[in-house]
Amino acid sequence: MKIREEFLPYCRPCYGAAELDGMADAIRSGWWSRGPKVAAFEQAFAERVGARHALALNSCTAGLFLGLKLYDLQPGDQVITTPLTFCATANVIVHNGATPVFADVDPVTGLIDPAQIEQKITPKTKGVLPVHYAGRACDMDAINALADKHGLFVLEDAAHAVYTTYANGNWVGNTRNTVAFSFYATKNLAVGEGGMLTTNNAALFERAQRLSLHGMSRDAWKRFSAAGSWRYDVVEAGYKYNMTDPAAALGLAQLDRLETMQQRRLAIANAYNAAFADLPGITPLPSGPFGRNAWHLYMLLVDPARCGFTRDQLIEQLHDVYRVGTSVHYMPVHLHPFYRQTFGTRPGDCPHAEALFAQMVSLPLYPSMTEEDVTYVCEAVRAVAARFAA
Repeated sequence: MKIREEFLPYCRPCYGAAELDGMADAIRSGWWSRGPKVAAFEQAFAERVGARHALALNSCTAGLFLGLKLYDLQPGDQVITTPLTFCATANVIVHNGATPVFADVDPVTGLIDPAQIEQKITPKTKGVLPVHYAGRACDMDAINALADKHGLFVLEDAAHAVYTTYANGNWVGNTRNTVAFSFYATKNLAVGEGGMLTTNNAALFERAQRLSLHGMSRDAWKRFSAAGSWRYDVVEAGYKYNMTDPAAALGLAQLDRLETMQQRRLAIANAYNAAFADLPGITPLPSGPFGRNAWHLYMLLVDPARCGFTRDQLIEQLHDVYRVGTSVHYMPVHLHPFYRQTFGTRPGDCPHAEALFAQMVSLPLYPSMTEEDVTYVCEAVRAVAARFAA
C-alpha cells in the first residue's frame, strides 16, 4: 500500500458554516459569558435527551464534581466507581473529600460489573459513579437496584454517551439519576471545553445551578440584562463552572446535526468491523448489550498469543510507518501513582480492567474522516497484521 504523506490524527473536530455563524453571532451579541445562548442550549439539550432540567457547565468534570457535591460527602465516605475511565471520574471523588473505591469491570464489555459493585459496598459507601464507557450504557437496571437495596445515590458519568440509550430505549440522561455529559473537543458533540449536568430533580437542579455560579441566589447573566438587578445573595460557597455563550453557540449547531454526525460514526464503525472480521487475535470491543452504542470510541483488542504482536507494537507501526494516530482508553486509574500512594491500590486489584488495558487501542473515528481515510486505516491495520504473520 502507498504510505500517506499527511499524518492522519486520532481525532479532529467536525464543524461547518453553522458553527462559524453561531460563534460570530455570539461574539457580536456582547454576551461573552453565560447568556441567552447558554439558556437555549440547556433547553434544547434537555428536550433532546428527555430530562426535565439541564445545566450547561465549562466541563464534564465540573458536572461530576457538582453532582457529588449535591450529596454533601464527608471524609471517610466512599464512592464506588470503575477503574477503566479517565482520571477525572475518580479525581472528583477525592476533591469532594471522599474515598474512591474501584469495582472491576466485566471482562468482555469493559463496563463496570454490578456484581463487583456489590462486593465493594461497605457501611461507608454513599454512592456509585458508573461510567457509560466508550459510548455504551452500563447495566443501569442492576446498578439502580443495588442503590435501592443499600440506600445509595447514583451519579452517571456520560462523558462518552451523548446519543447513547439505555436498555429501555430512553436516551442516557432521561433517568432518575443525575448525569454528567462532556462536550470536550474529542467528543461526539464538541464545543472545545464544556459539559452538561441533567436531572429530573428540581431541588438538586436548583442547588447545582446555584453552586455553579459562586453560590449566588440569582442567575449572573440576568443581573446585567434589562430585566435584571444588581442585587444578589451568596447563600453558600460556590464555584465558577458556567458555560459561555460562544461555547453554547457551538453546542447548538452541533446538536442540530448530531443525527448526521452519528450516522457517519456508525458507517465508519461498520467499515472497521468488516475490514477486521477475519484477522486472528484482533477483535473489536463488543458493542454492549444495554442500549444503543454512540460510537464515541472504536476500540480493538489485540491478543498477542493469537496475532503475533502486541498492542504497543500495533500502535508504533501505525504511527511510525503508516502515519496514523491512535489512543488508549485508559490506563486503569488505580494503577496511577497518586492512587497507589494515597489509597494503597496496586496491580491485581482489578484484573479484568488490567487485562483489557494491556490489549486495547482506539482507532480514529470522527465524522470528518473521508472514505479514503477510513480505507487507509483499514489497510494499515491489515498491513501490520500481515507483516507480523509473515
